[in-house]
Amino acid sequence: MSEATLDARGRLTLPKEVRERYGDHYHIVQLHDGIKLIPIDENPLDALRSEFADVEKTAEELRQDARTAALDEAGR
Repeated sequence: MSEATLDARGRLTLPKEVRERYGDHYHIVQLHDGIKLIPIDENPLDALRSEFADVEKTAEELRQDARTAALDEAGR
């Protein structure tokens, strides 16, 4: 785990290892007990396409599978 401190102007500098691994753009999410930095890909649509490239089902099939699993889990 790394540590970072705000400077006098309120800027936070992330360690080089973090920037090299996750990039330079982040979405800041406020949680009840802190904050979370979510890396934003330079091209979000390409990132989504890559993430789901191996999915062979349609969106409707995925929805139906999720619905069936939820009903099974609920005991119906």
